[in-house]
Amino acid sequence: MSLSIVLVLAILLMAVLLFLTERLRFDVSAMLVLLALTLTGLLSFEEAFAGFSNEAVVTVASVLVLSGALARTGVANMIGDRVLQVAGNSTTGLLIAMMTTVGILSGFMNDIGVTALMLPVVVDMARRTQCPPSKLLIPLAFGSLLGGMTTLIGTTPNILISAALHEAGLRPFQLFDFSPIGYAALGAGILYMVTLGQRLLPTRRSPEARESVSPSSLAERFGISGVLFGVTVPEDSWLVGRTLAASRLGSALGITVISLHREGRQHVAPQPGFRLRSGDTVLMSGRGELLRALQAWRNLELAESEMPLSEIPAAGLGFAEVTLGKGRAGATLADWDTRSRFGVSVLGVRQAGQVRLTHLSRLGLGEGDHLLVVGSQEGLQRLGEGLSPEDGYRLLSPEEVEREYGLDRRLKEVRVPDGSALDGMPLAETQLGQAFGLHVLSIRRDHARLWLPGPADPLRANDILLVEGRRSDFALLGALQELEPGPPASTIEALSTEHHGFAEFMLQPRSPQLRARVRDLLIRQRYGLNVLAIWHGERAFRSGLADRTLELGDTLLMHGPRSKIEELASNPDFICLTRADATPYRFKRAPLAAAIMGGVVLLVLSGALPIYVAAPAGALGMVLSRCLSMEEAYRYISLRAILLIAGMLSLGRAMQTSGTAELIATTALGWLASFGTLALIGGLFLVTALSAQVMPTAAVAVLMAPIGLSTADNLGLSPHAILMTVALGSSCAFLSPVGHPVNLLVMGVGGYRFTDYARVGLPLLLVVFLVVLLLLPVVWPLSPDHP
Repeated sequence: MSLSIVLVLAILLMAVLLFLTERLRFDVSAMLVLLALTLTGLLSFEEAFAGFSNEAVVTVASVLVLSGALARTGVANMIGDRVLQVAGNSTTGLLIAMMTTVGILSGFMNDIGVTALMLPVVVDMARRTQCPPSKLLIPLAFGSLLGGMTTLIGTTPNILISAALHEAGLRPFQLFDFSPIGYAALGAGILYMVTLGQRLLPTRRSPEARESVSPSSLAERFGISGVLFGVTVPEDSWLVGRTLAASRLGSALGITVISLHREGRQHVAPQPGFRLRSGDTVLMSGRGELLRALQAWRNLELAESEMPLSEIPAAGLGFAEVTLGKGRAGATLADWDTRSRFGVSVLGVRQAGQVRLTHLSRLGLGEGDHLLVVGSQEGLQRLGEGLSPEDGYRLLSPEEVEREYGLDRRLKEVRVPDGSALDGMPLAETQLGQAFGLHVLSIRRDHARLWLPGPADPLRANDILLVEGRRSDFALLGALQELEPGPPASTIEALSTEHHGFAEFMLQPRSPQLRARVRDLLIRQRYGLNVLAIWHGERAFRSGLADRTLELGDTLLMHGPRSKIEELASNPDFICLTRADATPYRFKRAPLAAAIMGGVVLLVLSGALPIYVAAPAGALGMVLSRCLSMEEAYRYISLRAILLIAGMLSLGRAMQTSGTAELIATTALGWLASFGTLALIGGLFLVTALSAQVMPTAAVAVLMAPIGLSTADNLGLSPHAILMTVALGSSCAFLSPVGHPVNLLVMGVGGYRFTDYARVGLPLLLVVFLVVLLLLPVVWPLSPDHP
């Protein structure tokens, strides 16, 4: 075994591990693979980056634009809606009509695009017929995967496999070469789903289900009924006269203000500028226990601290200032985690001459920012040694801290009285840091002082805490203590009015907002809507929503003005699950879009143009005819997919040139061939299909293609038959929600669990396996003479 083969196998193993663990995004992993191949000398720079100019990349990008145009002009939606309307009210009829529709559409559109397009339509049909969505949405996802097998442009693996044949000097697959086996697999899959599969699908009318859109059912599904609570603003409160934004009720308590009752009138979804008055009753959704924890701070004795900063060094502590150098942009203190890494705490940040001493954990940092740090001498030394050479570091005296940061003017001592609920409570559970960003610098107990107490350190009666914070923070703390908790001031049903209502949204699969935090979407600021809960995986989250990172398939429950719900529904980054008619399609251009797509198909079928020329021409035609704007076209092109394909194409090239593909073909697949050609086809299909459960299907196709070509060459078999097996196996991502984005897309809406996919998908995989074994030798004989 040569050194080049060892290196390729090592890089291949690294790629598989990265895909399996998902420690890095798929596109980042692919770029690391490309870089590794270049640095090790396995590929030249030109060879490594040749994947970006590969015909498959151009074809994939163009097909995504064509698919987007059919969706934007409403062609696909009209077809799907008409077919589903004739399906009747039975679950079996809906399954047959829905899977047939998405299967046909997926032959000419991207699988993810079809699923995202049909998702609100299918959910709406489920509601009308009282059929649990859990009976329809896995079939929707699986139908789109099966439909992708039917044509050359149906799915990315088919395009990549055809490009591999062309690159090897062989005839590439034509548009409908996949159809005989693909449509047979689709038909067998539909038959399985309406018989055994229907019985294996879960029936969930619990909080995960979504067969109704009444406010009470939405509240039950997302579990918000149990987290609604009301508070009344007392007279002479610090909050009186302040706006909701200035009161910081939401940020301090981690809650959402849903409505406000004043003098018998309900103000639903009040805006941040709404001013509070005494006697107002505020309906909130969130963690009521946080407010209850703050109630425990009643009767605390607050007084100005008489302890000067000069006494801190006598306790073995010191101050330091870190000046950030290059490469720190975008980092936060939470990312640094200085407390656990070095045993020091950041008390303040100075940015552009402005000093911030509270709410620091989420503050974005950049070059030139100064951090005020306190800790033991050992901790400060470890911090200094752990900084990068670009960072600045200097020790500060108490006088310099007082002069440059004004810390001494923000110190207060508070005493825990006898009988307080705080007695025995760990410091982290007091919520001071979470709610206000306040720092407890020390706890004085029985003439001894504990400096920089940890989150697990308990409080005791008569403890005196040295706390650093702004006067307004202490005033807000006092005001929150005075709030009078009570039952909810309104019912969920009363929150749904003529002008206000609830809606469920999820992000489009190719939205740039995926993996963004909810606060960064600016939904409240731009649309005046409140995010009340987020359904992720198998459960709902109702607190701390602003800092949650959104993943594919997450469902957001929102409340606010109906006009704003309509406005958000028209945003191409969002899918509205409760108002499927809100998407503004360009119906007038639908005939033109259909004609352009038909022209692409005819050009490819007639042989006038190859697919990698016809598809870009069609995509350009969609833009020039204004079926799609150029900005929308770029939105539909997935840069992540392009980077993934290009990176994996370079690894596939290295496997061929180094002899790695031939080695695998002659050992593992050569051993299978000794049991007969059917055993070889079956083994190759299963290995490819199982790989597709944990790796991107495009990556599986690219990695298996050179192995398949080497196998065909070594054993004297038809390369087309072998690569057709690889293409079909690459699309069988049925066993897990992470196998393909369409599975993740329906997971939250259908209320599925991880095991649901394996239970329903494993028999389907065996059905497709049998179809391939029976039909492939007939349609694509294994003789090398067959084209």
